[in-house]
Amino acid sequence: MVVLVGYAEAELLDIACVTTGLTTANRIGASPAYAVSVATPGGRAITCDSGLTLQGQRSLERLRGPLDTLIISGGIGHEAAGDNPRIVGHVRRLARESRRVASVCTGATVLASAGLLNGRRATTHWLYAEQLAAAYPEITVDPAPIYIRDGSVVTAAGVTSALDLTLAFIEEDHGGELARAVARGLVTYLQRPGNQAQMSMFTATPAPTNGLVKRVVDHITSHLAEDLTATVLAAHAGVSERHLTRLFIDHLGKAPGRFVRDARTEAAAHLLTSTSLPVASVAAQCGFGTAETLRQAFASRYRTSPSRYRATQSTSVT
Repeated sequence: MVVLVGYAEAELLDIACVTTGLTTANRIGASPAYAVSVATPGGRAITCDSGLTLQGQRSLERLRGPLDTLIISGGIGHEAAGDNPRIVGHVRRLARESRRVASVCTGATVLASAGLLNGRRATTHWLYAEQLAAAYPEITVDPAPIYIRDGSVVTAAGVTSALDLTLAFIEEDHGGELARAVARGLVTYLQRPGNQAQMSMFTATPAPTNGLVKRVVDHITSHLAEDLTATVLAAHAGVSERHLTRLFIDHLGKAPGRFVRDARTEAAAHLLTSTSLPVASVAAQCGFGTAETLRQAFASRYRTSPSRYRATQSTSVT
């Protein structure tokens, strides 16, 4: 049995990504099938942080193991849930009776309150990572990955990472073919590995407000295969290399060379998962020159090789 723990002002998407993912696996042919239910305090309906009401199926207090997987949802009610001794106590009890324990988003707060993350590496939504680390110094909080597995405990980042976590569980339980079939059924083309960053460089920070920096960034992203050394970019912008570097650091937090490398790596990642181009061709189109240079960039950014990245993330390649 897979049990999701909900509470007042839980995030509905944290719960729905898991329940829909697992029930889709059942329809496609998961064997044994997943038995999925939502447990809430007293088995009562909860008002999610979106304002929608979700009916509890089981009483958290009356629930007994053994369980296969216990998953704690996140939501803006996570602090109140983490401060509630009854919720925390029953989560601690049920964790002892579960093969696998997980949290989504700020559900990590409840696991932390239960002492289940002590001495472990964990993640949570990037917006709350600093808060979790300050409140629980015995936890090694890493705000970057989509999800982190430490022993039998898995913590996932914010909101839709619940789907990545669910696909990873399906692959672990039933194999990659079923996980990819579920991803196709849910019309999500990408199954991200846990070590992928929570945010793309193109969405992590606002677009630069400085007009010169914006022009250079636009040039970089539309000319990835060309010469993008700092000397060339500075000449294109009509400023010195030193001045361009200072502007990039001030507005983007990184030097031009680092920005170019990151942009090329993300572009290569997109091509690997959306086309059947050979790795050498992807490297050339993204300005890496050689497949080995691309491999080094992927090892640094994603802790994997381009071919492995393609194999684990592509649900269909055209």
